[in-house]
Amino acid sequence: MAATATSVPESCAAAKQASHVLAGAETEQKNQALRRTAELLEERADQILKANAADLADERAARLTSALRDRLTLTPERIEAMAAGVLEIAALPDPVGEELESRRLESGLDLRKVRVPLGVVAVVYEARPNVTVDCAALTLKSGNAIVLRGSSYAERSNGALAAAVREAAVEAGLPQDSVVLLDSGERDGLAELATQDEFVDLLIPRGGEGLKAALKDVATVPVMYAAAGNCHVYVHDDADLEMAQAIAYNAKVQRPGVCNSAETLLVNAAVAGEFLPGVLARLSDAGVELVGDERALASADGVPLGAAGAVDWDTEYLDMKMAVGVVDSLAEAVEHINRHGTGHSEAVVTSSDAAAQEFVDGVDAAAVYVNASTRFTDGFEYGMGAEIGNSTQKLHARGPIGLRELTTFKYVVRGDGQIRE
Repeated sequence: MAATATSVPESCAAAKQASHVLAGAETEQKNQALRRTAELLEERADQILKANAADLADERAARLTSALRDRLTLTPERIEAMAAGVLEIAALPDPVGEELESRRLESGLDLRKVRVPLGVVAVVYEARPNVTVDCAALTLKSGNAIVLRGSSYAERSNGALAAAVREAAVEAGLPQDSVVLLDSGERDGLAELATQDEFVDLLIPRGGEGLKAALKDVATVPVMYAAAGNCHVYVHDDADLEMAQAIAYNAKVQRPGVCNSAETLLVNAAVAGEFLPGVLARLSDAGVELVGDERALASADGVPLGAAGAVDWDTEYLDMKMAVGVVDSLAEAVEHINRHGTGHSEAVVTSSDAAAQEFVDGVDAAAVYVNASTRFTDGFEYGMGAEIGNSTQKLHARGPIGLRELTTFKYVVRGDGQIRE
């Protein structure tokens, strides 16, 4: 089901029109669209996989790293997980109309503060076709229209997925342009989308620092950055070292091409000699390229470990590479994280409640973990069904961007003839 509009302004205008209908849609109507989306994903799994295989076979995809190819790849299991996520979103409470506050004013007016949709949300994302469905499902449930601009690497996959959601919306009696997929293009074309003030209420970029910088230079639409994840695991001097090894390994290896994977391992000097040889050997055996500071090199015990340069501490690898550093204290670890991290997800492994609290209080990040992997920063894992991304900002949302983060509020005031003197 192709889009009816072609140019960026026409597409955004069509989404704006659809948003007015969506804002007043009943919960069951939105849930019907989501349930039908899940059915269509499963019914069309072969067609979607064929489109994805064509994307992967395209010569452009040959330039991607193995981690980025993994992000681009769809499997029957991943399609099934997408459908399950859509159904979970359908089962969640509808945030639209939720009363945040109510009181009677001295004037006798009854004031209510209620959640309402943002309107039109635009999302720019790279080679992750599952984002197409996650974002569309979240915006439909929260009463927003969405304009999607995916990567050219995933053009066929995104088209097949967006078509399923658009068809499901129409079957539920919602506008087709509740979900609009723009043609993929070069990054230069972002400026046109980022300046659609008349139609777009919020732009969310999902990508690296290059995408963030490109939009900062041109955007006139409000932007909420689902930005880079230079995440850390810090192993304190009283940590259960077996637990610490499992957490560090999982945070790096389980899926290295995503923003909540760990890029740096910090270890307290008191346990570096005991801890590092084992964890470095396990990471190296898994294919992780390791670089470290002088004290990490001294504790490597023969495990291949290159010398870390200044740039390594600030790099989101999104690949099988990790920087390793040794610190003298928890305070030094916190200082390192706040200097080099991106405010995404940070973890401490410790047996001390006091040390855990010091880390939680000191680290400036959207998600802070005590004795757990950073890989859990995810809308699905947080019970949100899915997410549009993870915001590293502090306004208007922070952490996973789910249903409530896609709403604003309005004041509804009722009276019986009051006028202001």
